[in-house]
Amino acid sequence: MTLTDLRNGFRDDDQRQCVQAVIHSRLADDREPQECRYLMRFWWQLSMSYQEVSIEQLRLNVGSRKLDAIMELISAIRSSHDEIDAWLVAATEAFPVVQDRGFGATSDCNG
Repeated sequence: MTLTDLRNGFRDDDQRQCVQAVIHSRLADDREPQECRYLMRFWWQLSMSYQEVSIEQLRLNVGSRKLDAIMELISAIRSSHDEIDAWLVAATEAFPVVQDRGFGATSDCNG
């Protein structure tokens, strides 16, 4: 199953950007660099028509809890805009905002 259809499943750019923001700020944690790399490839996939990442790559590189959330998102995108909205609420409740360690380390050096 290819993921190249995902960009067409959103109500509009705002909905896609909200989903991308949740992936970026709540799922992609730089303390897990391999997982983060594949989550960010998925982040890109949401707006690309070519294959950036495969489900197999996600299964191999993303932890089970986050993978479940991504699979639920894929299903929502392929179902309805309302299901995407529901996914946004559920993901926001399930995953706290990730603290960017790289930014924090840089800020500490400058202050």
